[in-house]
Order: sequence, then C-alpha cells, then structure tokens
Amino acid sequence: MELYFAPLACSLATRIALYEAGANATFRQVDTKAKQTTEDGADFFAVNRMGQVPVLRTDTGELLTENPAILQFVADQHPAANLAPRDGMQRYRLQQWLNFVTSELHKVVYVPLLEKTSSEGAKSYARGKAKIRFDHLNAHLEGRAYLLDSFSVADAYLLTVLNWSRTASIDLSQWPAVLAYFKRMHGRPSIAKAFSEELALFNAEQARQNAEPVRQAAAS
Repeated sequence: MELYFAPLACSLATRIALYEAGANATFRQVDTKAKQTTEDGADFFAVNRMGQVPVLRTDTGELLTENPAILQFVADQHPAANLAPRDGMQRYRLQQWLNFVTSELHKVVYVPLLEKTSSEGAKSYARGKAKIRFDHLNAHLEGRAYLLDSFSVADAYLLTVLNWSRTASIDLSQWPAVLAYFKRMHGRPSIAKAFSEELALFNAEQARQNAEPVRQAAAS
C-alpha cells in the first residue's frame, strides 16, 4: 500500500492505523498548496481530482479516498490488529463515530477555524457549533478508554483531529474527559511514532516555506 499524505493533516490517522496494523506501506508526501508530490513535483491532481489527502493506493493499484473509507479498508486488510469490528452493531458504532469525527468535528468545527481564508462569520459559526459537539463527545468518553470497547481506527481519526485544537484556539480543558483521552492517546506507541515523524516533516516544510520569500527577494 502507498499513502499520499501531508504532515499533520487528517492523513495522519491512516499512518497511525498502518503502524497499528504492522502494515507494509510506503508514504508519499504531498504539498497541498502546490498540489504536487514533494519528492518529484508530480501533479497531485492526477492522483486525486480534489487535490486532498489522504489517498491510499492499494496493492492492486486502486486509489481510495476519504478518511472513513480508507481507515476501514486498512482495518479490514489486517483483521488480526482488531482495528474495526467485523460486523454487527459494533461495526455500525464504528461508522457512527467515524462520521461524527469527519462531519461534526473535522468539517463543521475545525476547518472554518483553521482555514486562513475563512471569514470571521464562518469562524464564529464554527465556535458556536463546537460546544454541543464536544459536550456530546465528553459525555461519551467519561469512564471510557476508547470510542468503542477497544482502540479502533475511529480513535486514530479523533486523535488526529484533536491535535489541531491549539492552532484552532479550542481549549480542551473545558471537557476533562476529552482532554484526558487526548493526553492518554499520545502515549500509545503507534501514535507517538506517527506524530513525532510527521511533526518533524511539518516543521521542515514550514521552514522551507518561510525561506522561500527570502530566496525570491534575494534573486530579484
């Protein structure tokens, strides 16, 4: 498998899942601003017409997009890792939480707060939507270690989204169970490994982007 990712973007969830599964995978970094792969400058729109990560290239060469689908695919390819219930109500619970994270948190709350072009109206809307969603999540996590009965790909996605809270000016201390979960998850080996690797790549990318205007000014 081959994962197209951007450092600390939502594709981090798939990296975590791949590490949890012990999967044999390669990683191709994407510059989501230039819409190019970092290694060779290839046109990323040729991989995904939306220009978004993650994209997973399967062992048969098929391209799969959208986090909930990719995460379930990884889990199903490695059933021994127990990253997703196989069937029954628990499988639907997994889908429930994957959809909650992707629609109620990722898209409704975090994207407007993180997007540089968002208007103040959009940001105000997102802040107004945050409380009821985090209240719901906090109530669910009280007395629980994970979203389901054991660690699942939904936890990988939730942790990835919660990582953006400081940048989005969301104070997780308002929701003690969520904050405790967030701190606890960062101690999990697969998460610590994935996060440290992508943080280093993110910092390197930021340094490169900050240096670019200096190089352009010197060349002019």
